[in-house]
Amino acid sequence: MNRQRRAAKPDQSKTFLMGGVPVRRTLIALAHRLDQICIAAATKAWATVGLTTLQGGVLAYLSKAGGEPDIDQNTLAARMGVDRASTSRRVCELEAMGLVERPVNSADRRERLLRLTTRGEKLRAQVHPASYAAYMRLLDPLKPRERELLLDFLVRVIESNSALARPGAGRRKRGYRQSTTINKSGKSPSKQI
Repeated sequence: MNRQRRAAKPDQSKTFLMGGVPVRRTLIALAHRLDQICIAAATKAWATVGLTTLQGGVLAYLSKAGGEPDIDQNTLAARMGVDRASTSRRVCELEAMGLVERPVNSADRRERLLRLTTRGEKLRAQVHPASYAAYMRLLDPLKPRERELLLDFLVRVIESNSALARPGAGRRKRGYRQSTTINKSGKSPSKQI
């Protein structure tokens, strides 16, 4: 009888409404929505100075205030969770704007280190309060203790699954295309390139 009651009870955890749109209550759907929300919140702050959120992320990671100046480009890419090619493009853009510099590493002359210029430090300091306030507004629905718990839980999940955190993981290869048609046997055709 208990089993029948449990089975008859509708599963209310499958979806919830977000702005009238049903969203699945699954980790990937929720993580994707949270990512969209965080990016949108930060975009507004960084757009005021003509930068993208990824460029703003580079400034945050390389700043003297809370960042790691004088790291190499591969380390920056790893910290940001972005592929090296994208990181290289962002660094080149910021260097052309006079916000980032790449001095030669005195310990290894083959390597260049990354740091913000004085102008880059000032710009990051200018935007940081607005971007931080935007992130804090996202957490307004939570009590202070719940905010800390959420961040602690997210860190724990991310740290325990760090082997899966590879830039570009899950992306399709360039030129990949899969047909959405089903053949007469009821099976999807194989991948088409």
